[in-house]
Amino acid sequence: QVQLVESGGGLAQAGGSLRLSCAASGRTLSTYIMAWFRQAPGKEREFVSRITWSSGYTRYADSAKGRFTVSRDNANNMVFLQMNSLKPEDTAVYYCAAGDGGTGYGRYLYWGQGTQVTVSS
Repeated sequence: QVQLVESGGGLAQAGGSLRLSCAASGRTLSTYIMAWFRQAPGKEREFVSRITWSSGYTRYADSAKGRFTVSRDNANNMVFLQMNSLKPEDTAVYYCAAGDGGTGYGRYLYWGQGTQVTVSS
């Protein structure tokens, strides 16, 4: 079992920044790839970024490239999503997830409860 708890969401103005955190725990945690997804009202959950614990290899959705940075702290089992140059269309509930990789949400077994990000124009 893997437990994930997100924090750091909130309200930001367009052009501003937020940093999301995901506290992860579980005996098999290192075997999973960590990812961030988001879901806006009335839309499907979409991939944002992912990272591996071992090498730190990252991948981003086109909407996140150049603005978002995913990172991890292996010693403390933490994953972060630094979001800069925020846009109103980034408004969504952001989820931390653990799975076997890829960009489809069906590839991820474990999910946090989500944290709301709201960007005002």
